[in-house]
Amino acid sequence: MPQAPVICWFKRDLRIEDHPALARAATLGPVIPLYIVEPALWAQADASGRQYGFVLDCLESLRAGLARLGLGLVVRVGEAVEVLDRLTAETGAARMVSHEETGNAWSFARDRRVAAWARGQGVSWDEMAQCGVVRRLPGRDAWQGRRDTFMRAPVVGVPGEVRGRPVEGVAPPAPRALGLDDHCPGRQRGGRDRALGALESFLATRGETYQWAMSRPGEGARACSRLSPHLAFGTLSVREAVQAGRAAPGGRGKAWAGSMRAFQARLAWRDHFMQKLEDEPGIEHHAMHRACDDLRPHVPDAARLAAWDKGETGLPFVDACMRSLRATGWLNFRMRSMVMAVASYHLWLDWRATGRVLARLFTDYEPGIHWPQVQMQSGVTGINTIRIYNPVKQGHDQDPTGEFTRRWLPELREVPDALLQEPWRWEGAGRLAYPAPVVDVAAAARAARAAVWAVRRETGFAEEKRRVIARHASRKRPRPAADRQMKLDL
Repeated sequence: MPQAPVICWFKRDLRIEDHPALARAATLGPVIPLYIVEPALWAQADASGRQYGFVLDCLESLRAGLARLGLGLVVRVGEAVEVLDRLTAETGAARMVSHEETGNAWSFARDRRVAAWARGQGVSWDEMAQCGVVRRLPGRDAWQGRRDTFMRAPVVGVPGEVRGRPVEGVAPPAPRALGLDDHCPGRQRGGRDRALGALESFLATRGETYQWAMSRPGEGARACSRLSPHLAFGTLSVREAVQAGRAAPGGRGKAWAGSMRAFQARLAWRDHFMQKLEDEPGIEHHAMHRACDDLRPHVPDAARLAAWDKGETGLPFVDACMRSLRATGWLNFRMRSMVMAVASYHLWLDWRATGRVLARLFTDYEPGIHWPQVQMQSGVTGINTIRIYNPVKQGHDQDPTGEFTRRWLPELREVPDALLQEPWRWEGAGRLAYPAPVVDVAAAARAARAAVWAVRRETGFAEEKRRVIARHASRKRPRPAADRQMKLDL
């Protein structure tokens, strides 16, 4: 009697290398590699065409990788439970293997529906870890050791012999068929070969100046590894990146050594922040420290939100960063922190609304990193230092020549260098096709600081803070402030 097939459900793990779920499925029976295009997922407020375009690249690469194993990628479109129910009825599959996913609230609810369906249908569903995130973690005290053990373990080899089960699939829908029409001319392309190319060039040459250049939007575009979308959608595993970084040649001087330490630190912080959402999925929608939930109006000022989104706040460096992000899908770590902080403090916009905007703009959107970081930069975790960036000073510090600002704000080409970050002070400001600042930077910062500290002085704040620390805080010594910014960029 033929052995029943096993479904290997690919989600945010679009590779065949270091893929514990595929390796496991190959030992259980003929494998059906499945990817489900879920229209409801792509209709969520944090999804965008730039992300879907990256996924389409990855699926093409995954299809080629599976073909080398004699397997055909099966793409189906629809709601996951319905797709799986039809597929198991067609094939007689009674087992399914996938990786654990730390996704947004929608994918969390979907996985719960799939789990209930599997129990009801007698389908065995094995979920396997693919990074340092630990499901059902009882406490943070032992987390770092477990994460390090996972990263030291050998990468999982590509299965040598895999039996397949031919099953009919469909072509992935075009973006517009899913309502996705997101123009991003500078978007990174997906796929395994591009992931390996980025990793190799970073460890060979580009990474030498990583430790300092990652703070600057211009230099950082080249000096950063640019692995973040590949890690987010799994064309490269975190373990592969960690081990490749550790194996990089030494003896190349202090700059290289410092950059490689910084790279490893950010890979570790990546898992650390994802663990926060894994431990408390609700923080996509509520503040970690519940006293901060109503710090800002839940319905944001529409004019300010639109100005920030479009890069038309009248604050040049903020606008340059937002326009660059809109056109490329990527921004370096410090500037991610700054644009979020300016939105939260100076513009006094609720983090949930601005977080959704940034989620759509980031090709490398990773929910488990994004929402804890958005909260941290907005001062609603209750445990992190209040960090209110001065966008004028940041422009001078991180774009000292003005090259980046002028590239994205050509309407400021006539403004003298000394006043580029404060064009409203220039005598010719009236003839610029550029808006006046939507806020007074200094006054807005003072008001925000006073409001945040008023909440932190309230009765009961310290008790709730202790709960947040026990559940989410790192057990390592605090790193320098520059190391605690948004880790999505890598």
